[in-house]
Amino acid sequence: MTIKCYTKFKDRLLGLMFKRKKLEFGICFPKCNSIHTFFMFQSIDVVMTDINHKILYIYPNLKPWRIILPKKGVYYTYELPLESTKNLKINDIFKKTKV
Repeated sequence: MTIKCYTKFKDRLLGLMFKRKKLEFGICFPKCNSIHTFFMFQSIDVVMTDINHKILYIYPNLKPWRIILPKKGVYYTYELPLESTKNLKINDIFKKTKV
């Protein structure tokens, strides 16, 4: 799966808000330890990793209008299409293709 890295302020601010088209790629938010799904029209899978990409938290099927509060030790947060996390486990190394 392709992962787009959002580092610009506007990209990080909007993320997937107001997007109706089915998600076909993942998004990486560096230096991000919490997210919300306000104004989103689809559920997503979320993976949170440390700076070495070791998975600390997995949130499958996160529905719109939810909040994940700040988590200690998290450096990267990935928003992924549904069912992207079914083969992942805590402490795995998250492998990604970066764009």
